[in-house]
Amino acid sequence: MNIGFIGLGNMGAPMARNLIRAGHTLTVFDLSAPAVAELVDAGATGADSPTDVAHANVDIIITMLPASAHVKSVYLGESGLLSTVDPQVLLIDSSTIDPISAREVARAASANGNSLLDAPVSGGTGGAAAGTLTFMVGGTENEFEKARPILACMGKNIVHCGASGNGQVAKVANNMLLGISMIGVAEAMALGTRLGMDAKVLASIINTSSGRCWSSDTNNPFPGVLENVPASRGYSGGFGTDLMLKDLGLATDAARAIRQPVILGALAQQLYQQFSSGGNGGLDFSAIINNYLEPAKNE
Repeated sequence: MNIGFIGLGNMGAPMARNLIRAGHTLTVFDLSAPAVAELVDAGATGADSPTDVAHANVDIIITMLPASAHVKSVYLGESGLLSTVDPQVLLIDSSTIDPISAREVARAASANGNSLLDAPVSGGTGGAAAGTLTFMVGGTENEFEKARPILACMGKNIVHCGASGNGQVAKVANNMLLGISMIGVAEAMALGTRLGMDAKVLASIINTSSGRCWSSDTNNPFPGVLENVPASRGYSGGFGTDLMLKDLGLATDAARAIRQPVILGALAQQLYQQFSSGGNGGLDFSAIINNYLEPAKNE
């Protein structure tokens, strides 16, 4: 299949590579010329703009962009995709943006004769490289089924979440909970160890008791509890604090728009904002535990 791919960052580039490995023909664009060159070396054809991607006789265009403003620009801008793409081309946006913006762009695409699926992902850069991402997809059942074989080249778990925008709803709700739960685990681990408990023993109890969650049993924030997690390598890699902060902002913005209280979500956003402002934005979000461990070092 002929596929256009726009956005070749840390997530988009490995996703595009997996499509090439699956035998698809790709035309790619990114503002970074070196990023395009790397995909061309992998077998893709480079394009000079989103418009050129739309003119490349593609069947599907996938976008993976940083934020809502970029998505709106690429799709709705004066020289955006919707100004030139053929009506039969299926559009898939895998960016993580707010549900309201996703629905706005989908409505504009529909008015242009195109179907647009919102399909944000979970699984991080490791999942993108391994082709094991989870796709949370919003849109019609019919278009979801058309997209499923393509998404399966990049992911392992492809979930139809319902109508347009619901993929983004699933993503922001899940990541809001993830941010809250990581803070909870950080507080519990800090409290238990300050009271004299061995960190590994405490974690093993939590992980076989009612406090068990992903933030404890898979990405425990306390150094040395688990191997091969960010906490055991200086909080490098993983899901960055600034990315978590972005997703918490999307959740609280969406909640504000519909007057839905998200009290813990808003508090988590403020805690991550404070942590990021301290120069920790590039660390894995589990590094938030340092807010609770640092006082012990100064006593």
